[in-house]
Parts: sequence; structure tokens; C-alpha cells
Amino acid sequence: MVNDIKKYLEELQSFEIKDEKQLDQFRLKYLSKKGLIQKLFLELKNVPNDKKRNLGQEINNLKILANEIYDSLKDKFSSKSVTHKYEDFSKPSQILKLGSRHPISIVKNKIIDIFQKIGFDISEGPEIEDDWHNFTALNLPEHHPARDMQDTFYINKDPDWLLRTHTSSVQIRHMENNKPPIRTISPGRVYRNEDISARSHCFFHQIEGLYIDKNVSFVDLKQTLLYFTKQLFGKNKIRLRPSYFPFTEPSAELDIYWGLDSETDYRITKGTGWLEILGCGMVDPSVLSNCGIDPKDYSGYAFGLGLERITMLLYQIDDIRTLYENDVRFLNQFSKSI
Repeated sequence: MVNDIKKYLEELQSFEIKDEKQLDQFRLKYLSKKGLIQKLFLELKNVPNDKKRNLGQEINNLKILANEIYDSLKDKFSSKSVTHKYEDFSKPSQILKLGSRHPISIVKNKIIDIFQKIGFDISEGPEIEDDWHNFTALNLPEHHPARDMQDTFYINKDPDWLLRTHTSSVQIRHMENNKPPIRTISPGRVYRNEDISARSHCFFHQIEGLYIDKNVSFVDLKQTLLYFTKQLFGKNKIRLRPSYFPFTEPSAELDIYWGLDSETDYRITKGTGWLEILGCGMVDPSVLSNCGIDPKDYSGYAFGLGLERITMLLYQIDDIRTLYENDVRFLNQFSKSI
């Protein structure tokens, strides 16, 4: 073993290392788990006890020398490679693939642009809401089904804190902090405790609109929605069907005439040609009072739509889950959309 140690010491001092490949060969030969130095340590157990200490020290010194040689040359070659990598700044950089906007963001931006052109500003609010702003101020009594645990994600029941179920809570906050005239839209994510399927999800996006001023009428609401449907869908035929919402009175559902030009049209309109788009109505006087606005002096209208539903209509998407799977093949289809 003594002769092997002397032999390896001479080899270490004369080993020629000119590049990274030879340095790796050096490491494998001497410093790896199956290398020569490790074998010496394994053979040490067969050496008489009175000689183990001295031989062990010599093997350890051999290992230290091998590590010093390896570390010094490793730094030398790595610095050379870095210098070489950046020495030619005239070379073209790596081409990065450009991403695309998500279809929901594309549609949201289009809708925001449509309403900003007629004077609506944008208002935002927290996604974690209290009972007052999400329910009570909107004329939702305690017995209303929307308060049921099956519909709402509650965070704390005493006091009530929850994930907002609509962006109407943003409108309440906006009316509390601003005096009429108010003309605002509230885009954002909302949460419902619903089963996930092709047509529904536990979270989705809404845009709700609000206009409060003196002498605002249902005619103003109808004309605003007609303008919106023309701009977004290119449709100029709408109808308003009576409906019920606790925070508006009277309330209505807006339908547009989609047409029956194809089998797809028949399917999505169930053969009627008409398609429901959003809910709307005149703001209930009690809601105005809850926000410190005198209903004797002011009136207003409100409307709300689901962004996923509109996106699926515009792009003929059959399954809402496709919007959340982050499949690059799907998202790349929207790379040219504005």
C-alpha cells in the first residue's frame, strides 16, 4: 500500500489537465466513489492496527492534494467558459417565445373599452368581503338562499366574512365613498360554492355596471345595453324580459337575437334564436338609502354579466374548464387577439 500511495502521489503531480474533459477524467480516476483513493481507504481495514494511523494520514493527505488540484483547475476552466460565453456581444440573443393574453382578459378589456367610451370609470374592491357589503346593503335578507352555506364560501361566521359572491359589493363601497353622479363598472373575480362542470365553476369573473344620477330611467338602461350589444356582438336586436333581483326594481334579463344561421346557433339558443346575456334593473331605493344616497333625489340602473359566459359565446368554447387548464396549445390560438 505504501508503494501505491507514492505512485499515486507522483501521478497527481504529473497528471496533464488541459481542458474540462481531462479534468473530469482526473476526478473519476482519483476522487469518485470508485476512484483509486477510495480504494485505498477500503484496503486500510486489512492493514495491521499499529500501521493504520500513519497510512490513514498519508491517504488523507493524498486526497487533500487531489481535491486542491481539482478545485483550482475547476475554477480556472469555469472562468474561461464564462469569458468565452460573453465575449462576442454581436451574436443574436436567444429568441424567446411570446405569450398571449388569456381570452377572458381579451374580452374583459374589450368590454371595459366599450363602457369607458361613454363615460364609465373602473372601480375595484376586496375579494374577501363582510356581510354588509356583500348581502345586507344589497337588500338581501337573512333568509335569502344566496346566504346559504351551499352557495357561499364563508371564512368566519362571527362576524360574517366571506369570499364575495358578486362584484355588486364593489358598487356598494363606491356609492358609500362617492356622491352622484356615479357612472362605474366593476370587473373582478367572484366565488360560489358550486360543483365544477362544463358550464359552471367555483370561481369566475364578472363585470357589473352602475349609473346613479337625477332622473335616470329604464329608457337610459335600455339604450346603454343596446349600445353595448352592438359594440361587442354586432347585434342590434334585444329584448328585456321581467325578472327578479333583490337589489333592483324593476328587474330584467337581457336577451340578444343571436340568429339561427347554423347548427351551433340552434344548439346554444335552444332553437329560439334568442340568447340570455345579462341581468339588469333599476337600483332599488332601499339600496340607495343604505349607501347614504337619497332615493327622492336620485335614481339609477345596474347590470351584471359573467365574463366566462361571454367569452365562451364569442369564441365558441364548449367547456368552461378549458379556460383554466393553462393548455399552451389552447392559449396560443389567441396570440393575435387584441
